[in-house]
Amino acid sequence: MTILVIAEHDNATLKGATLNTVGAALKLQAAGAGDIHVLVAGHEAGGAAQAAAQIAGVAKVLHADGPALAHGLAENVAAQVLAIASGYSHILFPATASGRNVAPRVAAKLDVAQLSDITAVVDAHTFERPIYAGNAIATVQSGDAQHVITVRTTAFDAAGSGGAAPVESIPAVADSGKSAFVKSELAKSDRPELTAAKIIVSGGRALGSAEQFNAVITPLADKLGAAIGASRAAVDAGYAPNDWQVGQTGKIVAPQLYVAVGISGAIQHLAGMKDSKVIVAINKDPEAPIFSVADYGLEADLFQAVPELVKAL
Repeated sequence: MTILVIAEHDNATLKGATLNTVGAALKLQAAGAGDIHVLVAGHEAGGAAQAAAQIAGVAKVLHADGPALAHGLAENVAAQVLAIASGYSHILFPATASGRNVAPRVAAKLDVAQLSDITAVVDAHTFERPIYAGNAIATVQSGDAQHVITVRTTAFDAAGSGGAAPVESIPAVADSGKSAFVKSELAKSDRPELTAAKIIVSGGRALGSAEQFNAVITPLADKLGAAIGASRAAVDAGYAPNDWQVGQTGKIVAPQLYVAVGISGAIQHLAGMKDSKVIVAINKDPEAPIFSVADYGLEADLFQAVPELVKAL
C-alpha cells in the first residue's frame, strides 16, 4: 500500500499545504500504509521537486515536467495522476481550490468514492471528516481498492525537513486540449497569505462600513504582523474583499492566534477557524456564539477597545 501525495506548488517553491498533506500521509503510514511518494507536476519545476525531496518521511519524488502542466490545469494534472495511479493504494490531495478541482476527476476515472476533507486517520481504510458545518464528525470507511482523499490541511501538522529522497523524472502527459490557460489575477499584499498566516485579525459586520473596517482592523493587524480576515457578513456587506473571507464557504484557517473583532460567530464562521490555537474575541454582545470557542473574550465596544489595544501594543 504505497501513498502518493500530489504536491501543490508554483513551479519554484512548494505551497505549505503540501507539507500538511504529507503530515496526513505520515499518519497513514503509521496506520499500516507503505512508502510515501510525492508527485510534482509542472513546468520547469525542478526547484519544487528538490524541495519535495527534502521533506522528512518522503521515500521518492516523481517529477513530471512539461508545458501542459505549467499552470496546473485540472484536466492535465488529473491525466498525469491517472498515468501513474495504478501503483498506489492512497492518492492524497490538499483540500485547496486546486486539490478539490483535480481529485474528483481522478476518483471518477478510477470509479472509486472520494473521501473528502479528512481531519483524522483511524486506520488505512477509515477516516474522520466534519459534517454539518463542523458540528458533527463522521467516521467513514472505504472498501475500494484505491482511496482518493482530500486532506483538510489545518487538521494535520506540517511534515518537517531533513529528508533526502531521490527525484525520478517521469514522462509528462500531453495537453488534453479541454481547457486553456488565459490569465491569472492575483491579489498582491505585503501581509502573510491568509491560510498560511500565524496570526489573523478578522472583522465582522459590527464594524459598520468598509472605512471603519480598515480604520479599526488594519492598525491592529499592522501591530501584530497579521493577515486580515473577515466574516461572510462583512464580505457580503462590502467591507472586505472575497479573498479575506474565513468560514465554511471561505478559507479554513488554524493560526497560532485568531482575533475576532465584532464577529458574532455564526456556525459557518466557526467551522472555518475554531481549530486556531488561541482565539481572542471582542464583542459587546455577551451572548455572542464566538465566546463559546474563545480562549479569551472581551465584552466591550470594539470602537473603544481595539484602539486601546493598539495603543497598548
